[in-house]
Amino acid sequence: MADLRTRYLGMELGSPLVASSSPLTGTLDGLRRLEAAGAGAVVLPSLFEEDLAEAGPAAGASALELNIYYVSSRPGLSGSDVEWHYLDVVRAVRRATRLPLAIKLSPYFSSLTNMAGQLVEAGADGLVLFNRFYQPDLDVEAMEVLPALELSTSVELRLPLRWIAILHRRHRVSLAASTGVHTATDVLKVLLAGADVAMMTSALLGNGPDHLRPLEVQVRDWMDGHGFETVGQLRGRLSQRSVPNPAAFERANYIKTLASHATSG
Repeated sequence: MADLRTRYLGMELGSPLVASSSPLTGTLDGLRRLEAAGAGAVVLPSLFEEDLAEAGPAAGASALELNIYYVSSRPGLSGSDVEWHYLDVVRAVRRATRLPLAIKLSPYFSSLTNMAGQLVEAGADGLVLFNRFYQPDLDVEAMEVLPALELSTSVELRLPLRWIAILHRRHRVSLAASTGVHTATDVLKVLLAGADVAMMTSALLGNGPDHLRPLEVQVRDWMDGHGFETVGQLRGRLSQRSVPNPAAFERANYIKTLASHATSG
């Protein structure tokens, strides 16, 4: 039977299935249900700056996931200025703790590979790809800006999948896939691309913690059927460095994609 153990942020986990921050990870009952269902780790709900002032250090945590949400609408602020803001925050947190530190990234950097390297130099032990921003909607009748929350789908996995495949083994850093992980196939894809763990939120909110049980069975069955005994043997087999056509990860392939779509009429 395939061994699902993996290493993430220097920790050995029993499974690459990780429950991201959500209401499920915010209660003791939810944590117990996730553990019983086979979660390799859980990410507790976010603590914001205001919470940290009251709560103090995150006692008992095995690692920290730093989620920097900074959107600038100032025309005088350059892209490099925004990047330096991120790096300054990471350096400050690194100085304040010795815990393993993962950075949950935005996909909107002009040179993500370069930024990843700078974050590692600043003290990041892991990168989580990607932060799923909740974009506001507009109510045309009430003339108001509305918050809008929609659960992800597997289609959204393609963006983190691409960048994990590009970043695999490029820097000495753990990689986690977030956004769009719903099925056992999704989990296998991110591992093949080079991720150490597959994080999920929407799938668990929509299906409950027990959704993890069949995923674990299906991942094991696939690995057994394809001759993989460990996650380590599987990881990165389809990364940019391992496929015959690495440029496919760099190019958007618009021409081939559009040409493959049959037109009607």
